[in-house]
Amino acid sequence: MLWTDCLTRLRQELSDNVFAMWIRPLVAEEVDDVMRLYAPNPYWTRYIQDNHLELISILAEQLSEGRIRQVEILVDSRPGTILSSSEQREQPATTTAALSSQTTLIKIKKESDLAQPSQNPTKIAKKRQLNPLFSFSLFVEGRSNQMAAETCRKVLTQLGASQHNPLFLYGPTGLGKTHLMQAVGNALLQAKPNARVMYMTSESFVQDFVSSLQKGKVEEFKKNCRSLDLLLVDDIHLLAGKEASLVEFFYTFNALLDESKQIILTSDRYPKELTELDPRLVSRFSWGLSVGVEPPDIETRIEILLKKAENSGVDLPRNCALFIAQQVVANVRELEGALNKVVAISRFKGTVIDLDVVRESLKDVLAIRARTISVENIQRVVSEYFRIPLKELVGPKRTRIYARPRQLAMGLARELTGDSFPEIGMAFGGRDHSTVMHACEKVNSLRQEDPIFNEDYKNLMRLLQS
Repeated sequence: MLWTDCLTRLRQELSDNVFAMWIRPLVAEEVDDVMRLYAPNPYWTRYIQDNHLELISILAEQLSEGRIRQVEILVDSRPGTILSSSEQREQPATTTAALSSQTTLIKIKKESDLAQPSQNPTKIAKKRQLNPLFSFSLFVEGRSNQMAAETCRKVLTQLGASQHNPLFLYGPTGLGKTHLMQAVGNALLQAKPNARVMYMTSESFVQDFVSSLQKGKVEEFKKNCRSLDLLLVDDIHLLAGKEASLVEFFYTFNALLDESKQIILTSDRYPKELTELDPRLVSRFSWGLSVGVEPPDIETRIEILLKKAENSGVDLPRNCALFIAQQVVANVRELEGALNKVVAISRFKGTVIDLDVVRESLKDVLAIRARTISVENIQRVVSEYFRIPLKELVGPKRTRIYARPRQLAMGLARELTGDSFPEIGMAFGGRDHSTVMHACEKVNSLRQEDPIFNEDYKNLMRLLQS
């Protein structure tokens, strides 16, 4: 069959994901010298027209040895034509707006993998429920996240104001970005119960959009997304490669911004670092305010543990919280996981939580940390980062070129290893514990005063924790 031969060639010419999502579901029939392709809705037909119809026409003419003179793409509503035989497609929307040829942002890579069958777009807002535990009162603030928390509170009082719309929260995973964005949504709904708030991950945005496309309900999806008071989208960087969804998000983003509706986005990187996204979209992310969320310092980690324990009705001694905080430094999720394990072990053994229970519960974590983050490893990474010899980093020279990286390495060692001041001093050429204490205090003050030093600290922290 001619269309089967065309599919074989198209599979070779196109990426697997483009072929699977847009080409393979098409149904073909031949009428005299015309091949007619059937798609489920006008949106689909316009995409094929703008991107692939010319190639299909050339292949059809070549493979039919000139018998096929024309290829048409039409909307077909016959049950089972596009979907599998066990599903019956609804009638497509008759007024679905099509994309223009200039709206393609980037090529599809993985969009079809995320498509799930038959979600009703009108139920999206109800389905994407906010977590009621994600509130400002349950968020533990520290130096690493204070600005982000204050900004989110300010958004509530000036919803949609241009100076923080969109609000872009960025930083490594597990630091509370989702908690903060949902805290805004929960607080808004508490103050205004009729406010339209939607929380979505990038993945769920793609799933719902592709589902609405398959069911011919794109207009319904658009109306649902563009009539919001507050849109919350998690992990926006994961939209990279989802061509059609990126286009739809681009228009949704613009529509909400034009109406001064608030948008809050999260990502693992600063907007300008999202090079895999279209520059036009990235530039729009920078129109409002971008706020970084950093890994919590040890004091904040302790307070997080104590607050989590209190909310769970668990008696966690402060010295045990300190020990856990010294061993688990990457993010809040790992802190919660460690606490849950300690609680589970103590209940299983029927004993109160003490340091022995904590050590037993975290023995795997301790073993891993012993292999990955040590003072020696920190010294090596710092010496390579600043391109100075390791022997000078731990040596006696006090010139600035060596002294500042040495202080930074000591501060990192105290933050990441849990070693005592004397132990760290011994690893740095037998220095006194007071020298290490002074170095840690100096690091803290320089992080506040010197942006370049603070950036070096954050870069090293990421290198050591990756």
